[in-house]
Amino acid sequence: MKPFDVEPKVYMRDTISNICKILKYSTWESAETQLKQLPIRWDSFTVNQVLKTHPPMEKAWLFFNWVGKVKSFKHDQFTYTTMLDIFGEAGRVSSMKYLFQQMQEKGLKIDAVTYTSILHWLSKSEDVDGAVETWEEMRGKGCFPTVVSYTAYMKVLFDNQRVKEGTAVYKEMLQSGISPNCHTYTVLMEYLFGAGKYEEALEIFSKMQEARVMPDKAACNILVEKCCKAGETWPIIQILQYMKENHLVLRYPIFLLALETLKAAGERDALLRQVHPHISVECIDNGRVVEYKGNDFEDPSSLDRGLVWVLLKKLNLQAVDSLLTELMDKNIKLDSELMSSIVHVNCGHCRVGGALLAFKYSVKTGIKLERTGYLALIGCLIRSNRFTDIVEIVVEMTSTGHSLGVYLASLLIYRLGCARRPTCAAKIFDSLPDDQKCVATYTALVGVYFAAGTADKGLKIYKAMRKKGIYPSLGTYCVLVAGLEKLGRVSNAETYRKEKKSLQKDAYFRESIPMEEKICDLLFARDVVS
Repeated sequence: MKPFDVEPKVYMRDTISNICKILKYSTWESAETQLKQLPIRWDSFTVNQVLKTHPPMEKAWLFFNWVGKVKSFKHDQFTYTTMLDIFGEAGRVSSMKYLFQQMQEKGLKIDAVTYTSILHWLSKSEDVDGAVETWEEMRGKGCFPTVVSYTAYMKVLFDNQRVKEGTAVYKEMLQSGISPNCHTYTVLMEYLFGAGKYEEALEIFSKMQEARVMPDKAACNILVEKCCKAGETWPIIQILQYMKENHLVLRYPIFLLALETLKAAGERDALLRQVHPHISVECIDNGRVVEYKGNDFEDPSSLDRGLVWVLLKKLNLQAVDSLLTELMDKNIKLDSELMSSIVHVNCGHCRVGGALLAFKYSVKTGIKLERTGYLALIGCLIRSNRFTDIVEIVVEMTSTGHSLGVYLASLLIYRLGCARRPTCAAKIFDSLPDDQKCVATYTALVGVYFAAGTADKGLKIYKAMRKKGIYPSLGTYCVLVAGLEKLGRVSNAETYRKEKKSLQKDAYFRESIPMEEKICDLLFARDVVS
């Protein structure tokens, strides 16, 4: 019997992604032609999801108008609000107001979400009076605020020192029966920390936990940053203690700020480092300053070094590119310190091409960059979505004797999974030394295949990990359960959920937890498969 030809199923997320790429990378004339050829039925959900991918603002507006002329489609409150939000974020307040006027003229339903978006962006553009008028208009038309509306309006008032009004709005919210969420409490604590009322702020920090509203990572980062700017260390210690108990971490810039504040106050930073075991001392780089110490002018190539250094110091980076190209053709070798500085400066100015040129020059001339140079380049490529180049960087970095480390390797593999690049992630994993192929990196790779929609490959990696005698951690089970449930493998997910519960019971009797497991739980024990 001949097998039936079965067309592959097309998921909505793939359709949305395809439309987003068309809008992002094509001219509007080309994009319009391609959109007309797509075999899809335009509805509010599809259009709204496309706009929420944040294509370039001009293309988003052209698409919004084009799809509005498609037969059998009409814009509703959801598509209008999303487009309105795009204009607000871009600072195009007049365009945002124009859209809002259109909604009113067409008789579309205007709810609390729309009003909240408008007052938020008006306050961002420093039109506080306009934000207040929007709130009053919403209340006047009988539109009931949500907890998000109340929180956004409170932030507007507190940020502009209208404390009595902000307090009155908070009391009104409580009287209406709406419970504060984490962001509401964060707005209150942010104001109190800014006003120097640390004890009152920490009292709220404690009471919100009693109300089973747990401060999240964003809240902790905001509060620690406020304390650092005020130079107060004792509130930082209490927040760090909470973060340690709940496996939360600071963003790297806030970590550096906290470290600097503690040192300036003569306080120990042991707790800060316990909360951030993944950040090693060698990774701490307080504002790298390019400083070249080479001064051996007896070497003929030292003139070239000196010239590159002068151009680099003056940030004439195009001239540095030209000079490097010429030196590469002549096979003239510079030194590791200078080349690493070139990579750092280019990455700091988002010049991916210049950083890659310096990397290729170092490969061709046999120069080993500093470890921080390779890491800066990897970070720059991730931010630029140039994932295929990352594999080459990591392979070269490993060959020169530098190590990513378990934390960075796991994070990089997971990030490639979020970008739907399982092949690149697998190559990174294969390039790791054996001692770094541990529960954290294996778990990251399992999550990669789940994110790509291939559950069988993910389970195959998990079984390979078990065969090597590596035991799963809590983070591993979180990845397995979340990934399998998302892909419809409910029975498999239930099996691993039971194993997870068993592991949680046994955890109370374990004297110590290996660092690899701590890193795995830190990265994956909460939310993993996107």
